[in-house]
Amino acid sequence: MAKRKEEELLKEIVGYFKTYIFEKHISASLNTHSKLKSYNINPIVVKYLSKVLENDYTPQGVAKALFYPRVLGTSINTSFGTRIQNMFVELEIANGSLIKGMDIEFVDALDKRKKWCQLKSGPNTINSEDVKPLITKFTTTIQLARTNRALKGINNSDFIVGVLYGEAEELSMHYKEINKTHPVLIGKDFWHRITGFENFYEGLVSELQKMINDLDTKNLMNEGCKKLAEEINASPLFIF
Repeated sequence: MAKRKEEELLKEIVGYFKTYIFEKHISASLNTHSKLKSYNINPIVVKYLSKVLENDYTPQGVAKALFYPRVLGTSINTSFGTRIQNMFVELEIANGSLIKGMDIEFVDALDKRKKWCQLKSGPNTINSEDVKPLITKFTTTIQLARTNRALKGINNSDFIVGVLYGEAEELSMHYKEINKTHPVLIGKDFWHRITGFENFYEGLVSELQKMINDLDTKNLMNEGCKKLAEEINASPLFIF
């Protein structure tokens, strides 16, 4: 019974990733990021980057300089973070948090205590300047929460950072600093606590890989760049 529930949840999450993260990213790449109006352009930099990419200043080079970093960087990273938070709530794995600064709330499968969680993608996704404000936010939130009788008995370990992928030894020094006062749960440990299944993380990584291998991305970069290059070539912003 438990195994069946684990398999069903894996299927739901993989399906969510496919529909709301990867397929939406593919669609946006071809229909939004391939349009010149979606970019704020530094004409000097794009000329240089075109020269780096094509050894010449061409519409194709400018298109690549704009399209590649958008599609391979900012676009997918932005949608990933937002969608993952929504996924936990929409699939009823967790609840959206009513406490400012927290992303989700769930009952920890190991210690059975309610956790208020701020989600992060990976083990190197915060900077040094993020550490103090995050700890201050947690401390202030706990102090406010303790004035609410319904939240009596909460402690530092109930307010956590959940890191979606990676291993504990990969955590940056910034996360390790946070972990001194508030638990930073990463990868297998995080997914175990939020789903209740000990080996869920490994299964998720495996099933996501299978799904990704089946995605049709054969002409994505070429088609997107071609559309953008055509607009660039016709634009009065550029003289080739």
